Amino acid sequence: MATARQRIWGWWFYDWASQPYNTLLLTFIFGPYFAEVARGYYMGTGMEEEAAKAAAQAYWGYGLTAASVIIAVLAPILGAIADGTGRRMIWIWIFSIFYVVGAAALWWVVPGGEASTLTWAVVMFGIGFIGMEFTTIFTNALMPSLTEHDNIGDVSGSGFAFGYLGGLLALIMMLLLFAESATTGKTLLGIDPIFQLDPESREGTRFVGPLTAIWYVVFMIPFFVWVKEPKMPAGRLHIGKALESLRELIASLRFRKSLAAYLTSSLFYRDALNALYGFGGVYASNVLDWSITQIGVFGILGGITAMVASYVGGKMDKAYGPRFVIAWSIVVLILVCTVIVGMTRDSLFGIAMDPASATPDIIFYICGGLIGAAGGPLQAASRTMLVRHTTPERATEAFGLFALSGKVASFISPFLIAVVSDFSGSARIGISPVILLFLCGLILLIWVNPKGEQA
Repeated sequence: MATARQRIWGWWFYDWASQPYNTLLLTFIFGPYFAEVARGYYMGTGMEEEAAKAAAQAYWGYGLTAASVIIAVLAPILGAIADGTGRRMIWIWIFSIFYVVGAAALWWVVPGGEASTLTWAVVMFGIGFIGMEFTTIFTNALMPSLTEHDNIGDVSGSGFAFGYLGGLLALIMMLLLFAESATTGKTLLGIDPIFQLDPESREGTRFVGPLTAIWYVVFMIPFFVWVKEPKMPAGRLHIGKALESLRELIASLRFRKSLAAYLTSSLFYRDALNALYGFGGVYASNVLDWSITQIGVFGILGGITAMVASYVGGKMDKAYGPRFVIAWSIVVLILVCTVIVGMTRDSLFGIAMDPASATPDIIFYICGGLIGAAGGPLQAASRTMLVRHTTPERATEAFGLFALSGKVASFISPFLIAVVSDFSGSARIGISPVILLFLCGLILLIWVNPKGEQA
């Protein structure tokens, strides 16, 4: 029988196990690698380089849009079903398979491929992404049963800090031992990728998919051993009743003004943050011409600041409440995004810079550190805020609705970025919609009760 402390550690290990999907695949390794592959494909069809960069970013955006639509539709329904049956762990097992299969399949995204290679990449990435999002919903729903209400913020923040540490170590391992430079074929250590992986066919970089899958399988063991579902009355699977329960929850929002305002606020700011994570590496590759290795170092910096800030943010959450942490995190991210949109290798807000100097790189490294420092606490405080608006019995349904609120704009934000990138022909201008999304989220926080519905 696991102790209370072991259950918390087991729950933290989910963050550790799953973080590489965001760190390695979405943002710092596979995302930029896909941009390289897609850019090469489009230039091979006769496109100019800038147009090919925008087309590659748009393709990635449409792929994320499709996956996000599926999550938006299914998340609240599955949450209601899980709460109705009293079973959540079985869903974590099912969607863990999606995670592992989708991640491992990215091995076959080879450079110089046909259009089918790009399709394979976004489809398999989408399958794994769906698995990651749904396992997150069901593991988050277990959070209210882990500790006392007043400690939820601390547990959530420490969990994110632990998860970022795992993602950071996985990224360092990837950069030192596997991911090769496109020009030299060497890793950050200056060696060939280990396991005799062929640098010419980018096998070292492509190994990011299998590594992410293996990492998840190994480090989910403590979760499945120590974390058990709280004892709740077992129910039968009845989809009609689950949908009716969900309908009642949605209908009740007109009387639950704080929850409605929070879900709408988070709809905007979480999607903007997801867009930053989803397109940050692609942006660095397209706008700053960074290599995979440079983007990986950028990721290490962001991971360190996110880990430290998530831990500190958990303490601030406990002391001042989650709304305080959310608001200040959004302010920092708005300022960072403004700098990113206003910067090229040649200038910053029209002020000329030497493109051959390190100045543009240093500015973007600082931006990366700030994104990590604000993004980590923002995510941790967000799930704490939702716990203040629900009960343990209906937590999965609430987190499913939370996922829906996020994915409604999460498929809009990559779509807007894809469309703006397409029409402007600029990968840099294409990022601009996230500023508006963050502003909307910040304004709507005014109507959120800092203590939720448990005041």
